Amino acid sequence: MQKITPFLWFDSQAEEAAEHYTSLFPDSRIVDVQRYGEAGPGEPGTVMTVTFELAGQQFIALNGGPQFIFNEAVSLYVDCTTQEEVDELWAKLGADGEEGPCGWLKDRYGLSWQIIPRTLTDLLSDPDPAKSDRVMKAMLQMTKIDVRAVEDAYGAE
Repeated sequence: MQKITPFLWFDSQAEEAAEHYTSLFPDSRIVDVQRYGEAGPGEPGTVMTVTFELAGQQFIALNGGPQFIFNEAVSLYVDCTTQEEVDELWAKLGADGEEGPCGWLKDRYGLSWQIIPRTLTDLLSDPDPAKSDRVMKAMLQMTKIDVRAVEDAYGAE
């Protein structure tokens, strides 16, 4: 087991969310499902926790009830290698969710994701401040990141 594992609090959709997430990323799987017993606090036999892996990274999802909800203070950052990967994850994670600015979205469970092409981070890291500023200005106008548009902004004079 890894030393630090993100622990995600859901109302009652932990297993559904884990199944959804593991269907989207290679090298992903459900590892374990634990159920509430007679001691509760959940209904005996219902899912308490789901341990799952996304691209080899382990997570635990808890059906803890409606007391807490996700917010943008914590998000999952996905390093994408192509525009096609950005487009696919944006569509699948964003389905029944909410689009946000600059590559951020909330999925149907309220969890925030950053779907970011590596090209964007590479261009923002350019030591030429004029180039990286143009990329930043372009990105700030976007919801889903458009690789071609940030490349065009980078190359503009």
